[in-house]
Amino acid sequence: MKPIWIVDDDPSIRFVLEKALARENLPTRSFTNPREVLEALAQIAVGDPARQGPQVLVSDIRMPGGSGLQLLEKVRELQPGLPVIIMTAYSDLDSAVSSFQRGAFEYLPKPFDLPKAVELIRRAVEESQREEVTEERQAETPEMLGQAPAMQDVFRAIGRLSQSQVTVLITGESGSGKELVARALHKHSPCADGPFVAINTAAIPKDLLESELFGHERGAFTGAQTQRRGRFEQAEGGTLFLDEIGDMPFDLQTRLLRVLSDGQFYRVGGHAAVKAHVRVIAATHQNLEQRVKEGGFREDLFHRLNVIRLRLPALRERHEDVPMLTRHFLQQSARQLGVEPKRIAESALARLEQFAFPGNVRQLENICHWLTVMAPAQVISLQDLPPEVLESPVYQAPARTVATLAAPAASVVAERPEPLHAAPAPAPASGAVPVFAPQSGSGDLSVIEGAAPVLVTTNVATNGGWEHALETEAQKLLADGQTEVWDVLTRRFESRLIRTALAATHGRRMEAAQRLGIGRNTITRKIQELGLDAPDES
Repeated sequence: MKPIWIVDDDPSIRFVLEKALARENLPTRSFTNPREVLEALAQIAVGDPARQGPQVLVSDIRMPGGSGLQLLEKVRELQPGLPVIIMTAYSDLDSAVSSFQRGAFEYLPKPFDLPKAVELIRRAVEESQREEVTEERQAETPEMLGQAPAMQDVFRAIGRLSQSQVTVLITGESGSGKELVARALHKHSPCADGPFVAINTAAIPKDLLESELFGHERGAFTGAQTQRRGRFEQAEGGTLFLDEIGDMPFDLQTRLLRVLSDGQFYRVGGHAAVKAHVRVIAATHQNLEQRVKEGGFREDLFHRLNVIRLRLPALRERHEDVPMLTRHFLQQSARQLGVEPKRIAESALARLEQFAFPGNVRQLENICHWLTVMAPAQVISLQDLPPEVLESPVYQAPARTVATLAAPAASVVAERPEPLHAAPAPAPASGAVPVFAPQSGSGDLSVIEGAAPVLVTTNVATNGGWEHALETEAQKLLADGQTEVWDVLTRRFESRLIRTALAATHGRRMEAAQRLGIGRNTITRKIQELGLDAPDES
């Protein structure tokens, strides 16, 4: 562990703290004034291998050669996540207040109770290590893997967003890798040098989630013994990933909406606004449109988050990636366990490709870890696969038909009695991807200019209806040697959809656009492109 840095011109204070921390197996390094500390930090910055940065900084407030408060300000600039404890006299109230205002972790009054001082330093160490874990996880995360067309669409979308810090909503089933996409969006963005901070809003109790997100002031509630930075402050200058946003409590949704709208927030129990320069990426496996209809999710927050939406395919929709992912996870498990990587027979790989993977990529990773431990030989054979794979029926992708919509994802992912399994789209010549964004001046959604149409899939063998009619028409055009079938059917579909919406709203374009879930600019442009003779809004 990195040492605790102690800064005090009083040798007795340094001695007492050094001995007390040594008994707790906490390494220390001592300095007599702020200038020495800044020189040491400069040596670390230029890569001096003999020096290690601090885990926590404990500094007196008044010393020859500079004050602890000035040191605090400079350290916060150099290492924003470093907890700093300021030592001060009982009567020095102004100094204590200034310490907190400038971002100190806590202040330690002199003369201090030694066990309490050690306990405080331990809490600061835990806070420091918690932030280090986030950074380490980001550094260790490999690039995303995938050769399937559906994943190539995702990669192209990440590339298109690489110059932007726009808010993104990632949708997809649990275990499909939404956090990996969020990390990739961060890594390939203008704020890549900033921190990536992730929080699962479903995994934290409601009573603690507000403090986790926004932090709290000392004394804000029972047990709040110190001021604490929340995830928004930890992500300053970087990206905050809000996983399972659909499970966020309704009252906290209001606070989040205010941060996204105003760019500032208040710590729990605080009265001073804190600026938030943070890119927000949210993810959910839920149908947020349905959650809005049911009253469980704020509609205005949904539109704030749904600036650009990326849908991550389930593993069963990209079964051609299973061999590559399997070999990757077997290598990864072997490294973690310190053993020789196992190989897998083609028969076993073929069976894995026929598995539905209800737990998606996460389930495949767990299976590979299980095989690394449990498979008896170095080559994994078919019979070595776990029972859930061997005993499950062979997964057959349902018969599909592809219909194109110039409508937002909102009209595609509405809940149905049975889950839909989306098929990879045949990439159009433009290389477009299924990404969604609002038109200028509108909070509604529309397809990004040049993007591939949305895919709607269904089992025509059991459902019939208009989807079956669409399949029949597509087959007829293809059999007749018709070219550009995609564009032909898209125009016909859009024309009928817009005409029907305008008829239902008596020609009012704004209302028709709202009912369809697109912007007014979009419906106006589509009417012109399709040559629809629609009455203007009354």
